[in-house]
Amino acid sequence: MRAMRQYLATVLVVWTAACIAAYLYSKQQNIPASIAIAVLPAFLAELAFYIAPAFERLRKAFERIGSRPMRAALLVAGAILPYLLLSLETHTFAWRPFGVLFLVTTIGAFWYSRKQRNIISDMLFLVVIAAVYLSRVFGQIYLRPAPHVTVDVLGRLMWIRTGIMAVLSVRGWDAAGFGFLPSRPEWRIGIEYYFYFLPVGGVVAYLVKFAHFRPAPVVWWQFPVVMIATFLGFLWVVALFEEFFFRGFLQQLIARAAHNEAAGLLGASIVFGLAHLPFGSFPNWKFALLGGISGIFYGLAFEKARSVRASMVTHALVVTTWRLLLTG
Repeated sequence: MRAMRQYLATVLVVWTAACIAAYLYSKQQNIPASIAIAVLPAFLAELAFYIAPAFERLRKAFERIGSRPMRAALLVAGAILPYLLLSLETHTFAWRPFGVLFLVTTIGAFWYSRKQRNIISDMLFLVVIAAVYLSRVFGQIYLRPAPHVTVDVLGRLMWIRTGIMAVLSVRGWDAAGFGFLPSRPEWRIGIEYYFYFLPVGGVVAYLVKFAHFRPAPVVWWQFPVVMIATFLGFLWVVALFEEFFFRGFLQQLIARAAHNEAAGLLGASIVFGLAHLPFGSFPNWKFALLGGISGIFYGLAFEKARSVRASMVTHALVVTTWRLLLTG
């Protein structure tokens, strides 16, 4: 019960922040109140599902529910619910997008319900997770309630937490420190490896002409707020997603298969770099090179802390620096 109270208290705080953010964003973007109110329940439901995997006792309780196929079926139901709330409230429901969503989430959730847990199955699962996330499928499923209102982020958040729960609670993988709030040692290690990366990443970026110094066009007194918001956004979405799958899962898979930590670090970093090829104009070798190098430092932070939360800090700091101070 204590774990449930902590979870519900966290949900209340997150929902309050989300409602405030939705109000401010709708005013800034001139989104009609009727559309904002129609979209909000789906986002609140998704946020409640999204933060749930970070509560270990809730995960353990979920893992005691029936068989692996039963848990996979519950993941599919949880994945579909925010879409139904959105599409029915905004009158954008269509059977074809719903069918695609059902098929994709079923593949992800049921991947480990029957399959043997081996490195080939794990690697193929990672390919599926990455391919779906990098595709434009969510933009075709989560239809816009208005021309200037995009809601496909709901699909990306859903895919992240469904994939994570499939690994943790259906496959039965070690959580590797998965969570949203780093501990003090994890903050220290994450910041430490961020500063280790800066001179290396800066020199390589300069040599390959990857980026140029150009601060974001933000009023000086707003810069700290934008910086913190950017950092937290990357920490709790992009870094959480990528660090769990690349460091918490892939790096350990390779290390265990090779019986060598260095092989896991190098292999995961290479794959992480290659995953950046599609960004911008394909093949973006400069981005892939920087991605691979940064991946080494993320992996080192993970190894030292034995927690993805430490590598999340390093990752979010690097991306925040790039987004706010560089262009390229």
